[in-house]
Amino acid sequence: MALFKTRSAAVYGIDAHLIDVEVDMYMGSARDFVTVGLPDVAVRESRERIKSSLINCGFGYPNKSVTINLAPADVRKEGAGFDLPMAVGILGAMGRIAPPSLDDCLLVGELSLDGGLRPIRGALSIAVCARERGIRHLVVPRQNGAEAAVVEGLSVHGVSCLGEVVDRLGRWDQFPPWPPPAAPEAPAGGAGLDFREVKGQHAAKRALEVAAAGAHNLLMIGPPGSGKTMLARRLAGVLPALTFQEAIETTKVHSVAGVLSQEEGILRRRPFRAPHHIISDAGLIGGGSGVPKPGEVSLAHNGVLFLDELPEFPRNTLEVLRQPLEEGSVTIARSNMTLSFPARVMLVAAMNPCPCGYFGDTVRECRCTPPIIQRYLGKISGPLLDRIDIHIEVPAVRYKEMRSEGDAEESAAIRARVEKAREIQKTRGYYNAQLPTRLIRKNCRLDQAGERTLEMAVQRMGLSARAHDRVLRLARTIADLAGAEATSAQHVAEAVQYRSLDRTYWT
Repeated sequence: MALFKTRSAAVYGIDAHLIDVEVDMYMGSARDFVTVGLPDVAVRESRERIKSSLINCGFGYPNKSVTINLAPADVRKEGAGFDLPMAVGILGAMGRIAPPSLDDCLLVGELSLDGGLRPIRGALSIAVCARERGIRHLVVPRQNGAEAAVVEGLSVHGVSCLGEVVDRLGRWDQFPPWPPPAAPEAPAGGAGLDFREVKGQHAAKRALEVAAAGAHNLLMIGPPGSGKTMLARRLAGVLPALTFQEAIETTKVHSVAGVLSQEEGILRRRPFRAPHHIISDAGLIGGGSGVPKPGEVSLAHNGVLFLDELPEFPRNTLEVLRQPLEEGSVTIARSNMTLSFPARVMLVAAMNPCPCGYFGDTVRECRCTPPIIQRYLGKISGPLLDRIDIHIEVPAVRYKEMRSEGDAEESAAIRARVEKAREIQKTRGYYNAQLPTRLIRKNCRLDQAGERTLEMAVQRMGLSARAHDRVLRLARTIADLAGAEATSAQHVAEAVQYRSLDRTYWT
């Protein structure tokens, strides 16, 4: 047999697309090994890995010329995941594999020189693609078995070497598929991080509870050592556990980025990402050479993106956050493709009030001049501040609070209230921070006192239309935490309080 076909898949963004691997073998030199179909360097280098794998596994290598076409030919192919289907295609062209054995099968995996299989990125996305295209069997490296087995209605076969693949082809019923992992049921948040360890800061804890209940963005301003980072790292512990659908969405992003734990197969906790302020635009939003990869804002999808020392980030890097914060997704346009990554995150930012950190402190003297302070604060633009629902001050903790013996409220108790508030919001179809503008008037109705309070706040503080809507969403979250059906003046007043701190520093 001179021509043999196998199937594989390529990942673009967080979705996979079916790729046909056509292998043609004809009389010529064994050195002639040509791969066509817009392969990148990693795909072209596969010929050396495939040759060594076939020889070291005892299959030998034909003394003929080989041409491999990856179709469709107008789509760029990236990565070493095509090694396995190409090697199997060569074996088929050599007559070592019967054609019916590859019907209804998709193969993906990187080969080592001894014929072993190495893990690949995007196994979950490839499994979803295989199921959608009606393919029954998926062959992946053993390390990707747990990840791919998350997809129902698909027989996943995790194998460790090329020889094992050949043994299984056409005899699927004799080998049990990889068992699916359990659904994520672990408590949200990091182990050992609990709000009971935070002394004082009752107002900040309340603001964090409100933010968690409605998935609102939050900015903390305070001197060094006041506990801003400590508070932020405990926020994930009061968020509800991931739903199965959320876990699938987030796992796909982490799998494509190559940061997914191979043991778990599926994320069981909401992600908490805390990039350093030297991060590039592409590192934060996504991009890079070749096929764009997800950035930190997408890796934090359905979780928390924590930006510590916010003014230290380059201003142009912060400005690119405006679209994902508003739309919940990142769109990266190139000349040959446009990809979208999910980015529905809770942004939690922390900063000092000035470069030395002690502007407004009642104990330590600030050494910064007014122009220096304004230049420092000016790195945070008004449009970006407008997209952050809650602005709170985190003052230094007093000595008596630090030395108090009693434990503060545990994260579990706060999480119970947050989960109750979110259950109320699910009946509306959206978390409050994501409530569309067209539904605000319907779901955030105010009583007469609330209308007067909001009108006074808008006139005195000069709130924009976007800030007006965010105050209403925030007030609705506060009402949900209180179990109130109507949004009252008390709820509006607390929401307005969370929007007033930027007037202290930025005006």
